Amino acid sequence: MIKINENFRNLIPPLSESEYSELEKSLLTEGCREPIIIWKNMIVDGHHRYEICTKHDIPFRTQEIEFQNEDEAKVWILTNQLARRNLPEFTRIELALKRKEILLAQGRRKMSEAKKDALIAKKEGLSTIDKPSEEPHNTQRIIADELGISTGKVAMAEQVLKQAPEIIKDKLRRGEISINKAYKEIKRKEILEKLDNIEEQQTKEIEGVYDVIVIDPPWEMKKIERDVAPNQVEFDYPTMSLEELKLLYVPYADNCHVWLWTTQKYLPAAFQLLKSWGLNYVCTFVWHKAGGFQPFDLPQYNCEFALYARRGTPVFTELKDFKVCFEAPRGKHSEKPEQFYAMVRRVTSGRRLDMFNRRPIEGFDTWGKESK
Repeated sequence: MIKINENFRNLIPPLSESEYSELEKSLLTEGCREPIIIWKNMIVDGHHRYEICTKHDIPFRTQEIEFQNEDEAKVWILTNQLARRNLPEFTRIELALKRKEILLAQGRRKMSEAKKDALIAKKEGLSTIDKPSEEPHNTQRIIADELGISTGKVAMAEQVLKQAPEIIKDKLRRGEISINKAYKEIKRKEILEKLDNIEEQQTKEIEGVYDVIVIDPPWEMKKIERDVAPNQVEFDYPTMSLEELKLLYVPYADNCHVWLWTTQKYLPAAFQLLKSWGLNYVCTFVWHKAGGFQPFDLPQYNCEFALYARRGTPVFTELKDFKVCFEAPRGKHSEKPEQFYAMVRRVTSGRRLDMFNRRPIEGFDTWGKESK
């Protein structure tokens, strides 16, 4: 009697309603021409055909196949499914990851057994081998090469498998959304949760788009205790990695002015951010301030930069006394000078947003950490 092994059936990507309907129509019209593949009376290929044939009393035949164990049968099932045409990219990666995990587990077991055999042989004076050699595994590279995709795509799929809710994964398996879109969504939620969990953090969803945006990213910086220059102490506000910042949603209008604040250290990274956000760099504004941070054995950094970039073709409302270099006193840590915001208000019009602001700014909506 044929049996259904749930562990085997769960490895099979489900058919869409249209695919199932087409298969049912074909079986009713032409009969079941392909055999149901079984191992120890358990189906390893043909679950859908078996279900439909049983439902409609359609005759079918079986073909026995031999495996050493259940893991070997699972690997065969996954390999067989990967040969199917028109599988969504996410499903292909998911199947390949499942297969690779089984193969790695088998390898670890064999390695463990080989180590035991080597130790026994050594004790008995039959060998001087301490342990068998191990070859490092790069699962993402192996899968990427096999499927003809990038390692980055495999890495994103792995994160989605670990973190995304089932409703999102089901959409991916049906090819309704892309891996990139799903990955960006879970990373965006991670960022919001990270910000929400910080004391005195006030973060809200951004509504609509803006004509003017100022962004002061919470770069992954450390402050230096000046008593002993090299000692580093973490800042007391949340920071984000460059990869997290690249995934940030910037709500720019079709024609938008954008200023991105950065420091000497993160100047190269700031240009990467502009590119990843789809913005076109134009020029650099320089804030010359009295005093400033002096790294150990380096000159004093008495300026900061605001990279000006654009989306589309926004227009300045005023060009008189509008310069890229300006002087202004320092405020609290990481606060940007009021002179800068006054300049932006004077030369721009429309809806304005200050992202990751340190204080409320007149004429700007705010998003991010707002100090009390």
